[in-house]
Order: sequence, then C-alpha cells, then structure tokens
Amino acid sequence: MKISFKQHGRLLAGYLRPQWSRVLLLAALILGHIGLQLVNPQIVRTFIDTAQAGGALGKLTGAALLFLGVAVAGQAVSLAVAYLGQNVAWTATNALRLDLTLHCLRLDMPFHKAHAPGELIERIDGDVTELATFFSQLVIRLLGNGLLVLGVLLLLLREDWRVGLVAATYILLAVALLRWVQTLASQAWNDSRQAHAELMGFLGERLAGTEDIRANGAEPYVMRQLHQLMRVLLQRGRRAPLMGSLTFILGYSAFMLVVITTLGMGAVLFLRGLVTIGTVYLLLSYVNKLYEPLQEVQRQIAGLQRSAASVGRVSELLQARPRVVESVRAVLPPGPLGVAFEGVSFHYDDGGAGGDAPGTGAASNRGDAPETGAASFAAGTGDASVGGDASLGADSVLDDVSFSLAPGQVLGLLGHTGSGKTTLTRLLFRLYDPTSGAITLGGADIRGVGLSDLRRRVGMVTQDVQLFKASVRDNLTFFNQRVPDEQILAVLKELGLWAWYESLADGLATVLEAGGKDLSAGEAQLLAFARVFLKEPGLVILDEASSRLDPATERLLERAVDRLLQGRTAIIVAHRLTTVQRADEILVLEHGRVHEHGDRQALAADPTSRFHSLLQTGLGEAAV
Repeated sequence: MKISFKQHGRLLAGYLRPQWSRVLLLAALILGHIGLQLVNPQIVRTFIDTAQAGGALGKLTGAALLFLGVAVAGQAVSLAVAYLGQNVAWTATNALRLDLTLHCLRLDMPFHKAHAPGELIERIDGDVTELATFFSQLVIRLLGNGLLVLGVLLLLLREDWRVGLVAATYILLAVALLRWVQTLASQAWNDSRQAHAELMGFLGERLAGTEDIRANGAEPYVMRQLHQLMRVLLQRGRRAPLMGSLTFILGYSAFMLVVITTLGMGAVLFLRGLVTIGTVYLLLSYVNKLYEPLQEVQRQIAGLQRSAASVGRVSELLQARPRVVESVRAVLPPGPLGVAFEGVSFHYDDGGAGGDAPGTGAASNRGDAPETGAASFAAGTGDASVGGDASLGADSVLDDVSFSLAPGQVLGLLGHTGSGKTTLTRLLFRLYDPTSGAITLGGADIRGVGLSDLRRRVGMVTQDVQLFKASVRDNLTFFNQRVPDEQILAVLKELGLWAWYESLADGLATVLEAGGKDLSAGEAQLLAFARVFLKEPGLVILDEASSRLDPATERLLERAVDRLLQGRTAIIVAHRLTTVQRADEILVLEHGRVHEHGDRQALAADPTSRFHSLLQTGLGEAAV
C-alpha cells in the first residue's frame, strides 16, 4: 500500500510528541553538528593562507587549536546525537510495540485465524524495529543534511559562482536520481518484508506442530515448503539492496566528475592568480562535503523506503477492526446468571475452519483502537477490512438454537463432535457474535454488556490449558496483583493441590514452564479449575474439562466442582455421561440444531428420548 508523507508525519507526531523536549534537543544537536562541519574548512583555509603568507606563529597556533577544538566538539556532538537518537528511537518503538500488541489482543477470532502467530510477531517486532531510525533521526537528518547541502552551495556560490553552478547541477542530478530510485525501491522493500513475515509465520506454525509432523512423516513436505519460502525471500531480498547499490554507483560516478571538474577549475583560477591555495582547498573541501550529506540523504531515503514498507504494514495491522464491537448498555447482576438463546444461528466466516475444537485465539478485551499515537495514525490511513474474511459459505454451525437456563441450574450439553457445542460456548464469551438471534445473560443482551464485565462473570475450563512461562501466582490470577495470596492458597487446598504446592521451591513465586511442560495433565487441569475459583463467576462452563484426567485425579475434582457449582449457573460440555450426572437439564445438539432439551431425570425416564438412548448405548458410541 502507498504511504503518504502525511501518514509518516502522523506516525511521527503520535510517538514523538510525548518526548518533544528530547526531540528538540536532538534537532539542535544535529544542526549544531552541521554548523561545525561548515566552520572547519574556513579555519583550515585561514591556516593555509596565513602559512603561505609567512604569518605569525601565534596566529597559526591559534587557528590550529581552534580547528582541534571544533573537531573535538564535533565528535562530542556526534556522540550525543547517537546516544540521544537511540534513546528517542527505542522509547518510540517500544510504545508502538505496546500499542500493536494491545491492538492484536483486542482483535477477535477471525483475525487470529487468518494470521499466524509468527506473522504477527514479525509485524509487531520486525517491522517496528525497522522504524527505529525513522523515529530517532530520519526526518531530522533529512532536513539537517538538506540544510548542510544548501549551506555548502551558498558558500560555494559566494566563493566562485562557476564552481557553485557545477555543484548546483550535481545536486539537481543527485536529487532526480534519488527520486527515481525511491520509486523503484519502495515496493521492493515492501515485498521483502512481506516475504520475511510469511517465513516467520510458517516457522512458527511448523515448530509448534513438530510432534505431529514427525509422527506422520511430514518432514519432507515441510522442508519443501520451507525451501520455496526461502527462495522467494532470497529473490525479493536481493532486489531491494540492488536498488541501493545502483544509487551508489550512479551517485559516486557523478560525484567524481564534479570533484575532477572542481579541481581543474581551482587549478586554472589559482594559476591565473584569482584565488589563493587556501581557497582552492576550501572549494574542494566543500565539494567533498556535498557527497557526504547527499549520501546520507540517500541512506535516509533508503531508510524511508524501508520504513514506508513497515509503516504500511503497521498501518494495515492498525486498521484491522474487531467484528465484536463493545457497546455498554447494561451491567450483569450479581449472583448466578440465567442464560437464554433466542433463535441463534451462526456460521464461521473467518477464512478458518469452524468445527467444535476449542479455540486458542486471543480474545479481545474491548473493541476500540488503542488511545495512543497508533489511534491517530490509523484514523487517517483509510479503510481496511479485517484479514481472512473469505466466507466458508452459508453452512450454519448453529441453526435457530433456542433454550433457556434458569439461574443456579446446571445444563448438560451433549452431541456429536462438530455438532456446535463448543461454538455455543464461544458465543457466550462473545469471541464471535451470532449471525442472527440474540443471547441474554442475567436478563441482559450480551451485545450490550461490557466485554470485561462479561468475561469476568463467565468462567471456563477446557481440556486444553494455556500456561505461561511465569510464576504460579501469575498463571493462576492472569497477572492480577490485587488477588491476595491467602485466597490463592485457600483455593489450592480446596482442590487438593496443597501437597504439590509444598513441593514447589519458591511457593507461589515458582516459575512454570511455558505450556505447563513441567506439570502433569492432572496438575495443569487443576490449576485451570483454580483460575475459575479465583474469578468467582456467575456462569461456569466446563468444556470436557475432565476428559484428559485419570480416574484418581478426576475424583479430586468432584468435591471442588460441587463447591464451584453451588450458587452458580453451569453448562457442562461432556463426552462421558458420568460428567452430566449432576446436571439439572440436558440439551442435545445435532447438526447445529436443538434435538432435545428438558429435565435430566424426566428425559432419562422417557424411553423415547435421545438422552435415554444415550444412557443405554453409551455416549461414546451413540454421540461421537
């Protein structure tokens, strides 16, 4: 996508405004450094002309000391520019990383199904890292070096209009060359960054599925795909630097012609007695100084080209908007929450497979964009739809589902794999919104409930437990420091995890491995139950939460589950009939429709009911 200077300016303003004092100091230092570069050739000319004229030693010494002083000051200023520039850059880019990460966390499931984690990591880190120089010095150096070129040109014209005219011609040719190369290179850098992001996304997915790949002998296929992606990266990665090399070759050739011309003109003027040898040095020195800022401008233009690609990709990410939009019109009441589905239909339209497997995409915390520089930047970048909007068709996962569950009641949810059980629970969290119909919770339409309030009052335990490389405390509270240790310890005792807790070297501060690699499946599942206990929700969803557990560990949960369900509404998604024996009501889904719903005991006693048939044949045979 084409990025305008206005968009670059909006991004700069959004992230440099909070540190405007340091930016002004950086600009002053860069301009000061340019001034020192213009002064030193004048000092050297004075020294040369004085020495040739047999001037006093004291005057020569003073000029030499002044030259050294200006040179040392220039180096000191250059060091300060480098330090302050990096400080400004990393402050800005870290703020942008925070905004992008928060923005991605707020986006909903369709976006995360369409973008691999590796691709998002490359966007959030790789593209932002590319913007470090852009934030710190790029624009200031462009303006500063432009002023240096203008200053050199004016001084050359003052010394000799003919040399100044040659220099002006060279500058015009160099600027035209840079604009031509910029047009060619911008798309090349964008293609290169995109190829790198695709490679990172591929690696992230395949490394996460290493066990399945090895178990099914898919290594050759994966390596072939990797080879194809690396080939694309190589081809695109070569083209972008080639543009820079072309600029260097043409620019340096033109510069050498200018140097030769200036040297020849200086020699003629000196032999005619029109200028001193010091002036010849001054002319040649200033012409030489044209090359450095123009090359710096070329480098900054190349950086601008790379940043334009990154700015475009960051812009595209910031333009993505969640389909689940927050609109707070109601607050969920305290206590157990009643549930009602009213003609709910739903089909996946996110470019990813639907189905009944528990999702792992990040849920959004709210629907708006970050209130930062990112928001002002994204606001002016045009419209863009969330990635992955290709529809799978009108095949509904849920079709006209209607039922109600009174507060404090327990619903057993049964059905074939793929019948829509897990999709139904996702809708309760507003990970998706229904295609049609309405869902009420505690008497309020969940579309009018704040997402934070909704997800605070609804707790869920699945068979797939996500654990982070963080302390036990942070894993249990999701990094909420306001939960007291005493409450956490009481929950661990309640769940029978006290012996495990006492074996930990650092107690609640013990760091767990990512994914719970240092825990058994039972311990991980019990920690997931502990999370729900700590939330104290009004609605609890147990999505096949005990299907991975051995009988001994499952027995540890029975007393805890009984306590958890006391005074709360619950929905139990089950693969085994034993897990729904505590249910008050049974709902059987088939092909996304409500096949049967009623009182558990009444359905069990009715020989014509589907639930009665399941009890006779076993859930595993009849429903799966």
